[in-house]
Amino acid sequence: MSRKKQYIEEEVIDKAMRLFWRNGYENTSMQMLEKEMGINKFSIYSSFGNKHGVFIKSIELYKRKTNKMFTKLKEENNGINDIKTFFYDSVDVCYQEGNHKGCLMTNTYNEFSNTTDSEINELINFFMNSLKEIFIQKLKDESKNDETILKEANFLLLAKHGLAAATRVNNKKEISDYIEMIFKNI
Repeated sequence: MSRKKQYIEEEVIDKAMRLFWRNGYENTSMQMLEKEMGINKFSIYSSFGNKHGVFIKSIELYKRKTNKMFTKLKEENNGINDIKTFFYDSVDVCYQEGNHKGCLMTNTYNEFSNTTDSEINELINFFMNSLKEIFIQKLKDESKNDETILKEANFLLLAKHGLAAATRVNNKKEISDYIEMIFKNI
């Protein structure tokens, strides 16, 4: 007979997500997860398989938590101004209590850039390609050719990575100046 879980899965994954966000995947140990999540290793292994399984669940939770921001970006019809608003919204997420380590997806992208982990690669690539595709759609207008739009979308994607890293060390005024300069150049 299996034992009943003594915890709420989303709550313990939220704690794990924040731990991975602060420390990265490699620098997070099972002992750290056990302490942070408030459950024992047996429960972690039986519910999530291993550290990798907890990490995948953490990335999925992060995507759900930031979904509102991405939905807003997709659904608004103000072109490049929607992207600029998205940049400001993504900064706001980083400054919320406990989120002072940039963007979890960008951090993961950087940490796993040379990985052969197909599941992580799929999650990261889907996220980055989706964001780039949204940027391309927002940048389309009659005065730009496809090559220019692609270059601008690549520029914005890289700027978003830089922005996520900057929120770890720069103040809000510097971040705002950075965003304004990005969009002055588009």
